[in-house]
Amino acid sequence: MTATTLSEGRAADRRAPAPARRRSAGRWFADTGWRHVVGVVFIVYAVFPIVYVLSASLSAGGTLTGSNQLFDTISGTNYAALADTAFWSWFANSVQVAVVTAIGTVLMGAAAAYAFSRFRFQGRRAGLTTLLIVQMFPQMLAFVAIFLLLISLGEVVPALGLNSKVALVCVYLGGALGVNTFLMYGFFNTIPRELDEAAKIDGATHAQTYWTIILRLVTPILAVVALLSIIATFGEFVIARVLLQSESNWTLAVGLYSWVSSLLEANWGLFAAGAVISTIPILALFMFLQKYIVGGLTAGSVKG
Repeated sequence: MTATTLSEGRAADRRAPAPARRRSAGRWFADTGWRHVVGVVFIVYAVFPIVYVLSASLSAGGTLTGSNQLFDTISGTNYAALADTAFWSWFANSVQVAVVTAIGTVLMGAAAAYAFSRFRFQGRRAGLTTLLIVQMFPQMLAFVAIFLLLISLGEVVPALGLNSKVALVCVYLGGALGVNTFLMYGFFNTIPRELDEAAKIDGATHAQTYWTIILRLVTPILAVVALLSIIATFGEFVIARVLLQSESNWTLAVGLYSWVSSLLEANWGLFAAGAVISTIPILALFMFLQKYIVGGLTAGSVKG
């Protein structure tokens, strides 16, 4: 009995896990430590411009030279001075253009994506290929052609000519239709077709199926497309600068540029204050829609 007990004790000792050896600092850095260093470097690289602009907006000097020492002086003079400028008018123009463009982009893109996903018609494959090719070319490459087109179009329909926010929205919609349709097309393909067939058996039309069933199931991608559209149009500068000519119709990006376009009379304090305020609605919208972002961007890649 004693021999049996000793053998069982030796077997238990053999099964006992060896104590984990502590890794050296060099081994830890080679395995995981360098990732922390890279992460910290990128965070500092991304955050420093934001902190610098915030410091410049709180400096009463109105120049960037006084911001070499961050938050050396703190004053709300620049923010108070915005009330005496056209900043809030430009802000309203940017919000109006961004919201209308986002709504139009979602409606047009969702309708096109639903047609490509659910219907089988002649030219469907060629249409998808065309959308894929068109989205490879940036919209600003055609701003000269857009400028000349709106000059001619404004002679017939003044509301769609130069210096018109309606024309600017139409240009944004045309440029965003291709990429957003292709993005939503992959998401629509993840919705089972059996839902359409069940709705059809119950007597629902294609329009009723689309508005009451499909759109509710694709809410994440609609939120992502709306967010991307607002971000892209709210801060867009090149096309807005070319098309909008009167100060009352300027968007925020064009108006802020006018404050620093002249190096001799540049007011960087007002520019920095306006830039800080302009980031608040985008940041708030991003935080509000963040629960849809990951699902909306990844679900469409599962099945396409």
